[in-house]
Amino acid sequence: MFSASIVGWLVNELHKIPSPLVYVVAALLVFGEAALFVGFVLPGETTVIVAGVIAASGRVNVVALAALVVVAAIVGDSVGYSVGHRYGERLLAHRAFVRHRDELTSAMEGLRKRGPTYVFIGRFTAFLRAVMPGLAGMSKMHYRRFLVANALGGLIWGVAYTLLGYFSGTQLTRIEKYSSWVGYGLVALFVAAVIFFWYRRRRRNEAKKPTASG
Repeated sequence: MFSASIVGWLVNELHKIPSPLVYVVAALLVFGEAALFVGFVLPGETTVIVAGVIAASGRVNVVALAALVVVAAIVGDSVGYSVGHRYGERLLAHRAFVRHRDELTSAMEGLRKRGPTYVFIGRFTAFLRAVMPGLAGMSKMHYRRFLVANALGGLIWGVAYTLLGYFSGTQLTRIEKYSSWVGYGLVALFVAAVIFFWYRRRRRNEAKKPTASG
């Protein structure tokens, strides 16, 4: 995550600009975070949280902001997928990615093992959010499979982090500091929900078997 000084700078700058531009800045940074392989330097997640704080002041509409963030996240990841599909190998050979070679190798391995599930999880961690779309494109994952996981992750992430900022108020710096744990918590809740519904469906199917055989 980004330092408290950057968070403070974003708060000041976003408060200075006209309200319509808050939407534009938030959308562009979220879009560029994955679309351009530069999520390491673009504070997309932090900007969403700060924009949520501004929405709480009434300057922008929180529903419109969340919707725009979700769309920007999904479209940005889709562009990142296309970039990775076409130019991934050449981009990864660039010196900017050399120091992240081990992390990229680990991410690609996780993608091969878990597929779309890893795409979904990647939305909630800073490093994977920046590189996962491109790596998915490089891995030749079918776009429809990528899109489903991408859209679900983008929806949950966009709404959750907008509301996180909206309800954080004066605790913004502290909330931003621990926002990664919010992402892990959301993933854990999603996995728990999937397991719960899978287990419940399995129990129902097992309960029907004696009746069907009788």
